[in-house]
Amino acid sequence: MRAAVLRDGKLEVRETADPVPGDGQLLVKVLSTAICASDVHYMDHPDVVRADTSGMFVYDPDRDVVMGHEFVCEVVAEGPGCTGQFPPGTRVTSIPALIVGNGLVVIGQHPDAPGSFGERMLLSEVMVRAVPDSAPNDAIALVDAFAVGEFYVRRAAAQPIAAGVVIGAGAIGLSTVAALVARGIGPIVVADYSADRRALAQQFGAQIVVDPATASPYEQQAALAQAANVDGSGTAIFECVGKEGLLQQIVDDCLAGSRIFAAGGWYSADSLSLVRATKKGVAIQFGGGPEPQDWYGTLDAIVAGRLDPLPSVGRTITLDELPEAFDEARRGSGPPRITVHPNN
Repeated sequence: MRAAVLRDGKLEVRETADPVPGDGQLLVKVLSTAICASDVHYMDHPDVVRADTSGMFVYDPDRDVVMGHEFVCEVVAEGPGCTGQFPPGTRVTSIPALIVGNGLVVIGQHPDAPGSFGERMLLSEVMVRAVPDSAPNDAIALVDAFAVGEFYVRRAAAQPIAAGVVIGAGAIGLSTVAALVARGIGPIVVADYSADRRALAQQFGAQIVVDPATASPYEQQAALAQAANVDGSGTAIFECVGKEGLLQQIVDDCLAGSRIFAAGGWYSADSLSLVRATKKGVAIQFGGGPEPQDWYGTLDAIVAGRLDPLPSVGRTITLDELPEAFDEARRGSGPPRITVHPNN
């Protein structure tokens, strides 16, 4: 099959071996997939991947890795031990994890779990869900991205929220806005340097958008908290960028007692003044999601039409265009999501 293959730090579109389904696995044809920042991070920070002790992520420069973990596919064949629940031709998607032996590995970030930047890939039947004809391929390919915002907002809403502040209007920021809107939480403040992304945030339901080059989202946070007669803990700040130094800036500028959810993800070292964070009395949550209830709940919302992630897609490309699109994602200069149709 043709795939965008990562080997020894280089991404090249070429022929590679077709995956062979093992016990309980389905061989599927990729209909649509999306580029995620974590794909770029996996490629650019192999030392961080090698430091993982879970065994779910593996980076081996001497082995082919086909990345890609946001996808919708069509079943081609069943491996041994499958139940026949998803016959060939069924359109499906899944949480991006594959059962290999007695454990789980992450699809697209392990040599034994080829991802969706290829014409074919493998899925574990037990995790698969059928996709109805009414749901567009590109929308289903964005389930994983929008499940991230759902996870953090679900965690944040364990306490009442008078207002939400979202830093960054990429796919994760937009997913956070969508999850806040779905719960009736607002007003929602979104900060992003890009006018196009600020406009997208408004399309997803943000009431206030801020260019951080000219205004402070934390002044908006303070005004909204005062209007609602709550302190910082009555609001929630969602960091959706993952830029070095940004978390410290949030701690320094936010209201005392704020709850901060670090959804952006880091693949490089950063530092935080514990003294300043302690004096501010902030609560910070790192990572931890999305969980299955967030992932499959997001899938259900898209299928039912309660959530439309398609405005976040700025462009659709072929496999041959993927390396250049990776560079664009690396610079942060592209749209929130670029979808790829490997078989087109």
